[in-house]
Amino acid sequence: MALIIKSNIKKVVKEFDKEGEVTSVAEEVGMALEKKVEDILKDAIERARANKRRTLQARDI
Repeated sequence: MALIIKSNIKKVVKEFDKEGEVTSVAEEVGMALEKKVEDILKDAIERARANKRRTLQARDI
């Protein structure tokens, strides 16, 4: 599943790294971000279910 747009990772890193010290992004960064987002969403889904809601909300994250 492609939740993270890998081509945008480097753009965001460049934006956050004002000093320009990080010049490249390893491939595994995209995979690690993808995994973290999936875990966050799984936990949020469980919270919504626990609260007997069918709508996933920001407060579930």
